[in-house]
Amino acid sequence: MQTTLIRLDHLPAHDRFDFWWETVAASVVSVDAASDHATDFWAEMTAVDLGRVRLSRVRCAPFLARRTARRIRQSDPGLYQLNLTFDGRAGLDQEGRQVLLRPQDFVLYDTSRPFHAWSAAGTGGLADGIVVQVPHAALRLPAKTIDRLLSVRIPTGTGVSALLAALLEKLIGRRDRYLPPVATCLSSAITELITGMLTEHAGIDAHPEPDSRGATAILGVQAFIERHLGDDDLTPATVAAAHHMSLRHLQRLFERQGLSVAQWIRERRLDRARRDLTDPLLDALTVGTIGARWGFRNDAHFNRAFCMLFGVSPGAYRRRRQPRSG
Repeated sequence: MQTTLIRLDHLPAHDRFDFWWETVAASVVSVDAASDHATDFWAEMTAVDLGRVRLSRVRCAPFLARRTARRIRQSDPGLYQLNLTFDGRAGLDQEGRQVLLRPQDFVLYDTSRPFHAWSAAGTGGLADGIVVQVPHAALRLPAKTIDRLLSVRIPTGTGVSALLAALLEKLIGRRDRYLPPVATCLSSAITELITGMLTEHAGIDAHPEPDSRGATAILGVQAFIERHLGDDDLTPATVAAAHHMSLRHLQRLFERQGLSVAQWIRERRLDRARRDLTDPLLDALTVGTIGARWGFRNDAHFNRAFCMLFGVSPGAYRRRRQPRSG
């Protein structure tokens, strides 16, 4: 597990707003942003990387943000994001549904679809909340059920939502370092609680689907892949062998999620490399070294794959995330 703290105090006031939204694009998702406080903007982010799940606690001045179709075409990581408001107020508009959020409210949205979000100040003139990022395939609910719950207020007073809120607040408030197997367990627990909360809020039958064994199996396989992303010999064949199943059976498990095994491995590796490129503690590492850390031993292959997914070379991506001098 990796925890990163990002603050703007070291930057000149006139650079903070642009740098912050470049950081948000790298750590959360890219948006077009505006704020009445752009000239004296302040924000901080504490990010906790659990592998498949990433948590970010964000405290910042009020803002408006739009995720447009153009932004989605440029970079689409295929994520659901779940926001929990701590302080201040927030609003979201997606799929034609507008919702007003108060402290201790959850809201779910899809980064693969346009949305409009805004925040209003709470204590000390700042908005405060947590963003949870999970891949689309991690939530084992019918797509139609999830669609009905996008941009819908989910209060945390009782039930599964209260359990989930308490766990997120505990995790984001600690500086403990968890070994990869523990981080994987926490990641799975969070996705299961999100699934349970959505199931409870939708009022649907919570009994397992007929294919629940397959859904459980793919979660285990994906957790295994997360633990071994840096291994040179990680391939669909080695993943199948490690789980004592045929390659064809493994491929069928992923096809039911609309994925391929090779695509999952490649995109998870690229996302880990993307995060490393934005980590100031790794500035001494070359782009090629970062690619090699995540299984890309050929620089040209790494550059092509990164460009295809994120629309820019890894070197250019790193440069535009670094703070301006002067």
